[in-house]
Amino acid sequence: MKGKTFLILSALVACAAIFAAGCTDGGNGETTELTALSFGYQPSTHQIAYMVAMDKGWWEEDLAPYGITTITDHKFPTGAPEMAAMVAGEIDVAYVGAAPVISALDAGLDAKIIATVQVQGSDLVVRPEITYTSPEDLKGLTIATFPAGTIQDTLLRDWLRNNGIDPDNDVDIRGMGPGDATVAISEGAVDAVFLPHPSPATIIAEGNGYTAVASGDMEEDHACCVLVASGDLIRNHPDIVEQIVRTHIRATEYSIENQDEAAQIYHDMNKVELDVIKASFATWDGRWVTDPAIIIDSVVDYTVVQSELGYIKEPMTADEIFDLTFYEKAVAA
Repeated sequence: MKGKTFLILSALVACAAIFAAGCTDGGNGETTELTALSFGYQPSTHQIAYMVAMDKGWWEEDLAPYGITTITDHKFPTGAPEMAAMVAGEIDVAYVGAAPVISALDAGLDAKIIATVQVQGSDLVVRPEITYTSPEDLKGLTIATFPAGTIQDTLLRDWLRNNGIDPDNDVDIRGMGPGDATVAISEGAVDAVFLPHPSPATIIAEGNGYTAVASGDMEEDHACCVLVASGDLIRNHPDIVEQIVRTHIRATEYSIENQDEAAQIYHDMNKVELDVIKASFATWDGRWVTDPAIIIDSVVDYTVVQSELGYIKEPMTADEIFDLTFYEKAVAA
């Protein structure tokens, strides 16, 4: 059965359609001029490209020639509320996990993945007093991870099933945001967490756990965060979408080449200890990438898993999820 988040997404679809029509159609079938864009993102190092571009002023600089005079952003704890906001028409572009996108598309979201942000990069961290040697050791434990339908929830449940562990009966999985989950393991309220970086590095630095399994060991090169554009932007402002992809590529490449500066930018925006961020960069198994073609199989596989878990009605195709044309144009320019 679908979780409450996805029922909310379904209810918001009608509102999103009304919002989109009012914003982009002048009433005579002509598209109105677009002057403002709203971005959604999460406070994870997975999405460092967005933060670097924001800090450098590249979003404003690169989009000004296309008539964009105002850029706003909204920070979300996880992907489910971020996608609910996109369904409601509150954000135009999202840095978000691929799995919440699938759930939102199934509920009627008009949007497509236009680029990749990163792959892998989450860790299963268990408390110091718990010995982990195999998935069997997790039986009877309480594990905090992101809410139903997110990358972490989807990947964790699928990995447990593949290792003979019933995620509904053999373990107690609790949906939480990164802050609540970090506090929960520090207080012993949960035995383990499965979270994206830098949360694992924070927990380890505070002596409250150790990495038992990296997400790349659960599924090699699995898709994680992606860049999503609304259907309105794609249809009515393709030049802006292409520039968004170019700026994303620029910021990703800069982050890879200037990791100390990227760490400082993340610290300034999110107030996580700088040494913890640098330790996260040094120890995570994630990679910042941009080409959407490399994650197609992984994302389509997520739709099969989510269908089996009851999160969506049926598996989806790549064409229902992706629009590769903007990335192809951006790298060819």
